[in-house]
Amino acid sequence: MEIGMGGTAMGAAVVCAGAAALLMGGWHSGARRAQLLLAGGGVVGAGPPSWRDAAGELRRIRGRLRAEWWALFAGVVLAILGASVLPVVAGAAGVPVLRRVRLAGEARRARESRGEAVIALCGALTGEVRAGRQPGEALLRAAQDSGGLGSGQAAVLAAARFGGDVPGALAVAARQPGAEGLLGLAACWRVAVDQGAGLAAGLDRLEGALRSERDQRADLRAQLAGARSTAVMLAGLPALGLALGTALGAHPLHVLLHTGAGLGCLLAGGLLEGLGMWWAMRIVRGAEAA
Repeated sequence: MEIGMGGTAMGAAVVCAGAAALLMGGWHSGARRAQLLLAGGGVVGAGPPSWRDAAGELRRIRGRLRAEWWALFAGVVLAILGASVLPVVAGAAGVPVLRRVRLAGEARRARESRGEAVIALCGALTGEVRAGRQPGEALLRAAQDSGGLGSGQAAVLAAARFGGDVPGALAVAARQPGAEGLLGLAACWRVAVDQGAGLAAGLDRLEGALRSERDQRADLRAQLAGARSTAVMLAGLPALGLALGTALGAHPLHVLLHTGAGLGCLLAGGLLEGLGMWWAMRIVRGAEAA
């Protein structure tokens, strides 16, 4: 009887503690607090970090670790599995190649972002001019809101504020990758100031042209995404073949890394793989440039 009453009391205590902790900090934290309360004699601490904290830490580590270093990591893993130093050498050789690819991707994204900022600048400047502000004042407000001038903002705004050569400053700022649309803005500004033409109308046409060019690039990139994905998938087939051979017990890593015929096949296959990827990406880049 005492045992039954004790079990009932213990169960009630667990329910009460869990309900209180649930109200204080959610179900997961409540369960942890109840466990600590029952196990530690009423002292509730912070507890160990949850799996969400661990996942967040892993994401932060992965963000700090550059993509090119995964090639070296994969080489070390293959070197351990195949008992050979060749995968480490190959992984180290792949680090600068992947770094170049990563930097090219970052430069492309920065160029696209700057182009979007130039389009936003043209739209904001059109609105300011139509609101009745003078071109210089309108440029000051639009540039601060859009950031489309990039590193040339100080020079352009100084020219606009003190009556300098605004088209010349815009032409210098247009040398930044992705900011080529500023050349059109400089032309509109020069025509509006020298000939008294409407600046807002020219900016409207310029913004429409820049948006059309951006959409064409996006459509072309979408059309080429299939070809790029196919090339990457074909490049990964040898790794899939090695995994299947290992699963079947054929020991392909031993054959490739420790026999003369295997080394010859590895060298020829790696050379053909590199040439194929280079040729496929060359075709894609040529299509994008055209």
